[in-house]
Formats: sequence, structure tokens, C-alpha cells
Amino acid sequence: MLLDYDRMGWLRVALLGFTALVAGFLLLPVVFIVLLSFGSSRWLAFPPPGWTLKWYQELFADPAWLDAALTSARIATMTAILAVAIGLLASFALVRGQFAGREILRGLLLTPMVLPVVVFAIAIYAFFLRLGLGGTTIGFVIAHTVLALPFAIIPIATALEGFDKSIEDAAIVCGASPLEARLRITLPSIRIGIFSAAIFSFLASWDEVVVAIFMASPSLQTLPVKIWGSLRSDLSPVIAAASSLLVGLTLALMVVTALLQRKVRT
Repeated sequence: MLLDYDRMGWLRVALLGFTALVAGFLLLPVVFIVLLSFGSSRWLAFPPPGWTLKWYQELFADPAWLDAALTSARIATMTAILAVAIGLLASFALVRGQFAGREILRGLLLTPMVLPVVVFAIAIYAFFLRLGLGGTTIGFVIAHTVLALPFAIIPIATALEGFDKSIEDAAIVCGASPLEARLRITLPSIRIGIFSAAIFSFLASWDEVVVAIFMASPSLQTLPVKIWGSLRSDLSPVIAAASSLLVGLTLALMVVTALLQRKVRT
């Protein structure tokens, strides 16, 4: 091979060093936020003069923060369910279907990944105002589902492409109906792809802030919107504690997904 890692010699050390520098540069702000959430200073000051759990206590004792976190979790869960359901059907159509314009449809479904989020936010906000869906849970879920759909389609379609369809055909030959074969053979075989789609869709909604700012109302705010609003009026370390909660859940779900994928491969 042109680039064989085992034969790169001293370049391998340089590559590892460069990768570590890039990773450190990207992760350092996150580390700072987590450290600030344990700092004893009343303001976001680094390095912290001391360490405390006070800000996490204030976070979990404040009904406004808890309501924002529960709202985020509720909307993200509904978004994940809807995105996986739509993504599963779309993946079967894209992988198994034989129709004109299939690749165009695939590109359209994946467009939210490359479309600037602020452009989508303005468009969906103007559209939902006419429908009366602005500042509603339904509006939030629909908007976030559109953003999450590519993250559901990609892992499901990839798993479906790697599945041997002859096994499904064999089940049909043995007497199973096409629907029964898909439910009892195909879906369990691509379960990791479906699970990954659910996790990625959940996180796409859980961490989303731009569209959420446009869709929010005084009575309906997600955790990222609450953090953004608090930053404009206060610099309390409670904000760092809430941000750490976002990061912690995201990291935990990504680790679980990676472990399950590794277990399946082995």
C-alpha cells in the first residue's frame, strides 16, 4: 500500500504527535468547562481558586434548569423515535428500491447535513409561524427530526447494505411472509445500525441550539437554549455545570455505542 502505517518509520511518531495536538486543541475547551464547573469562584474564572460541588447542587435545585433538561430529553427522545422510524423506511427504499431518481432522493434526504443550520432555522421558523407551530413541542420535534434524519439514514442504510439479503429470501422460501422475514430476520441483524441511528438522532436534538433558539418560547426552552440565555445575563459556574451535563451525556452515549459496535464485530 502507498501509506502503510507499520512502514512509516519516524513519520508514524510525527503523525501520532500531530493527531494528539489536534485532539488536544479540540478537547481543551471542553476540559476547561468541566473544571470550571467544579471551581469555587462565583464567576467563570480559571484557574479555580478551589473546588466545590456547589454549582451542581444549585443546578439540580433550580426548577428552571431541571425543566430545561427534561424538555431537552423529552424532545430528543421523540425526535430519535421519529427519525429512526422514518430513516428505517427511507433506508429500505434507498438500498432495496429500484426507481428513477433514487440517488437524487438520497441527496435530498442528506441535505440537512450540509445546509447551514441558520438558513434552515430561519426557513423553518417562518414556515412554522404560519402554521402556528412556533414555540410548540410538535414544532420542536419536527424541526429536530429533519436535522436528525441523515444521522438515522446513514447507519441504518450502511447496516442494510452489509446484510446478506439471501438470508431473508431463504426465510421467505421456508414459508415466512416478506413482512415476517424482515421483522424476524432483517431487523435483528441490523439492530446495531438501528441503535446507532437512535443514539445519533437523540444527540442531534440534545445538543442542537441554533434551531432551538428560533423555536423556543418563554415556556418551552431546551437546555442549550437555557445555557445560551444565561450566558447573556450571567456568568455563574452553574452554566459550566449545565454544559458539563450536556457533554457528559453525549460522551456516555457515544461510548456505549462504540462498545456495542465493537462487541458485535468480535
